[in-house]
Amino acid sequence: MKCLCYRNPMEFFLDTADVDEIREIASWGILDGVTTNPSLIKKSGRDFRQVVAEIASICDGPISAEVTAMDTEGMVNQALELKNNLPKNVIIKIPCIPEGLAATKILTEQGIKTNVTLIFSAAQALMAAKAGATYVSPFIGRLDDISSDGLNLIDEIRLIYDNYNFNTQILAASVRHTMHVLDCAKIGADVMTGPLSAIVGLLKHPLTDSGLAKFLEDHKKGN
Repeated sequence: MKCLCYRNPMEFFLDTADVDEIREIASWGILDGVTTNPSLIKKSGRDFRQVVAEIASICDGPISAEVTAMDTEGMVNQALELKNNLPKNVIIKIPCIPEGLAATKILTEQGIKTNVTLIFSAAQALMAAKAGATYVSPFIGRLDDISSDGLNLIDEIRLIYDNYNFNTQILAASVRHTMHVLDCAKIGADVMTGPLSAIVGLLKHPLTDSGLAKFLEDHKKGN
């Protein structure tokens, strides 16, 4: 049985390292955070720290920066270096592997927020929540790509977290299009992170465009 409790409004994160896209959505007043990864930073062709610092100057919400070490000690050391050298709103993105869970537990105990990423099952999300993750990132688009049901994963995680009152937030990732966003909102994902197109698409409707054109046409005739 689903929880009927009220939650905070769904947060919108932009999954990009393109600062122009971030500025655009921030100017609308609806940007709550940003997610990045090594691939997105590399695509920008810029220095990692410069990109994150510039993003932080635009968005004061959570900014996910990913560790690249694959051992617990390395992850923790990288996380501490990132926290010491980057803006305060940076949170640490960690892969959902045993070493990552151990690092998540250590960082959580030190008051450092984490985003456990590459979640593809409810069992993984349960483990991450047990380790104290601030966010989990289930990749719904990648599941859809292999003919699995990404949205069902969000539903399963929501049920488990509500059953046990976990504080870990569900950050729906690998969002591909507008319907992903709407369906995640219906299920109760706390956050979604996606491309600019998925957010822009939420505003688009042909009747809005035709109605506005008609209003402007009538206004011109009236003058």
